[in-house]
Amino acid sequence: MITSKRNPLVRKLRGLLKKTGREEHSSLLLEGSHLLEEALKTNFLPTEVIATPEWCDQHEEILKKLASRTLLTLVAQNVLETSLSTVTPDGVAAIFPMQGLPKSGKAPKHILALDRIQDPGNLGNLFRSALAGEYEVMWLASGADPLNQKVLRSSAGSVLHMPFERIGHSSSSSIEMLVSKLNIAIDDNYQVVGTISPNKITDKKVKPYWELDWDLPTVLVLGNEGSGVHASIEACCTDFVTLPHSSLVDSLNVASAAVPLLLERQRVKMVKGIQKKS
Repeated sequence: MITSKRNPLVRKLRGLLKKTGREEHSSLLLEGSHLLEEALKTNFLPTEVIATPEWCDQHEEILKKLASRTLLTLVAQNVLETSLSTVTPDGVAAIFPMQGLPKSGKAPKHILALDRIQDPGNLGNLFRSALAGEYEVMWLASGADPLNQKVLRSSAGSVLHMPFERIGHSSSSSIEMLVSKLNIAIDDNYQVVGTISPNKITDKKVKPYWELDWDLPTVLVLGNEGSGVHASIEACCTDFVTLPHSSLVDSLNVASAAVPLLLERQRVKMVKGIQKKS
């Protein structure tokens, strides 16, 4: 069992907290039991699981799933605390191969496009909501790193199941590239949907979100927390929807506003199912 905080494993785990470390090892770090369990739902196993003896005693079923195909390294709790970003680790971490991340199909019907989402918590929640709404891929124009530990945690492991594509290396290039992808989507008969606050004065034709046919091939576009969707991206939108809310609130948090939009298709499907039964 590793008990020294100076062990090379500590340096490796801390390195995986950074993008450069993940690229060097072609792996990402999963902290905690829940993310490990989500990893086991994929077609790939972690290459290594780092755990305390106490954790192993309490999770024999998980260890059985890992069998002999994953290296198990025992460490002391203080070593794990030194290695991870979590303040109080629950006793386990795993190294997961980048090739295990999901890949999108050839022709996704429902796409979530994000313009420079900066907050890792918001991005993680958007992953979670998009997966719940059965969207097939996310386009990420700049913004927070989707493999950041805060994103992984707030997504509750959804990043391991929701395909995503990073667009551009800078804010300006990502905007240009997203505009190009949106124009291609329009040529392929997708509706590109933007959101506008009900309190905003605009000359655009805006409808309540439930009046849109979300079952059509759709790209839903959501913008930066501070500045919203960039003007050139907004200009690509073929449709605009709004979420009615009190005028006492200027705008909604992007992750909160996304929930009813991403789940509307599921709501309609459920209502139709109930109507058929009755």
